Amino acid sequence: MSLTLGQFNDSFPPIMDGVANVVRNYAYWLEKKYGRCYVITPYVPNYNDSEDFDVLRYASLPVPGRYPYRAGIPYPNHEVKNKLINIPFDLVHAHSPFSAGQIALRVAKQRKIPLVASFHTKFYDDFLVAVKSKTLARAMTDYVVKFYQKADIVWTLNQETKNTLFSYGYKGIIDIVPPGIDFSANFDENTAESILRKPLEKDGRFEFLYVGQQVWHKNLKLIIEALKLLKEWGINFRMTMTGEGRDLIEIKELVHQLNLTEQFRFTGKISSREKLQEIYRSAHLFLFPSVYDTFGLVVCEAASAGCPSLLIKNSSASGIITEGYNGLLAENNSSSYALAIKNAVSDLENLINIGNNAAKTLTRSWESAIDEVTLRYKEIINYNRKPNVITR
Repeated sequence: MSLTLGQFNDSFPPIMDGVANVVRNYAYWLEKKYGRCYVITPYVPNYNDSEDFDVLRYASLPVPGRYPYRAGIPYPNHEVKNKLINIPFDLVHAHSPFSAGQIALRVAKQRKIPLVASFHTKFYDDFLVAVKSKTLARAMTDYVVKFYQKADIVWTLNQETKNTLFSYGYKGIIDIVPPGIDFSANFDENTAESILRKPLEKDGRFEFLYVGQQVWHKNLKLIIEALKLLKEWGINFRMTMTGEGRDLIEIKELVHQLNLTEQFRFTGKISSREKLQEIYRSAHLFLFPSVYDTFGLVVCEAASAGCPSLLIKNSSASGIITEGYNGLLAENNSSSYALAIKNAVSDLENLINIGNNAAKTLTRSWESAIDEVTLRYKEIINYNRKPNVITR
């Protein structure tokens, strides 16, 4: 059964975040193995797509204060609308409730085909930061919930994310569909151990890493303040910050104010997946203190290189971690986080074991993930085609 599918999202390369990475890998592997897949996403000026699948762009505007994100206009122009009309979709999948999701919803209704909607983000937290009003943030969240209520089925990445959507007031079916990673899952423990030991043999310096948006709501202040304590304790380290974001200048300023400039390295965005994998391989510990993220895909990417992660206890992203076995956890404060780092690097043998376990338990290939996704798509399509079945 060859499928024709649409992946709709408000971010996509060159704007890169966790959801964009999911969408890109969905499209790549679906196109490669199961038929045709199209990505429908907002236009980005001065960028030409060069993917192995078709990308349809619709009009957009810059989002004030949220560079490099674009706000799509959910009414495609005549050219894009005609292209959408002529694509014989079997199913459409929305990864955002905003402009891309609204277009997907209209396509699904017009074609009488299933709409799958993935819930990736703690929208209430985002809205509260943006509008500074609980009442307004709640109203905006209600709008998001109404979108998900119109989908035939909703997918989340883990149980914690599922609980978040239910807490918003959603009433409906939610399936958990974990993602994959696009780095090799073929892990060599001996190679990983030599990688972790080599920097220490050279200058005794531990390598720490964060990959993601350079924004305060990722709890990056906690990283900086914790590493200030590590420096005071005499631990030799370098912290690599990879990514871009609207708060990068302020983050660098705080690093300078705390006299940590020599310990920090800012690489900017790294588009090459090969170069990014090398950065993961060079780190002893991945620092991911976010209490905002619903799922830490970067934690799984780090695990593919045998690099264990330190997360915050009871955060949504920590749901995949068994403390002391395939990852580490700390309380949501700089002193607890700093102490957890200190304890981790004081026992390199144990840290290597945790990294090995992370590689075994937290990684699966995108190809494997998409095999599962496709089976679920086919079940949804076949159910929708039964007579006398009315979808929401």
